[in-house]
Amino acid sequence: MGIVNRRNAMLGWAAWRLIKRGAKQRAKQAVPTLDERSRRPNRSAVISAVLALAGGLWLLSRRRGDDDSDTFG
Repeated sequence: MGIVNRRNAMLGWAAWRLIKRGAKQRAKQAVPTLDERSRRPNRSAVISAVLALAGGLWLLSRRRGDDDSDTFG
């Protein structure tokens, strides 16, 4: 009888499904949503979006600035 058998495979499969379900529920709870009273996004959602946009623009500008092929010669 080895370590990998049908019983252990089924237990692992069931445990993996339970872990995935719990992780999905926690992820849904962690996402910022709309404020129910004012119907506007939460402050954390707005800040996250602005920072993501700023980071994307920063990376894009760095990528465009790396076109210097004269650095080694």
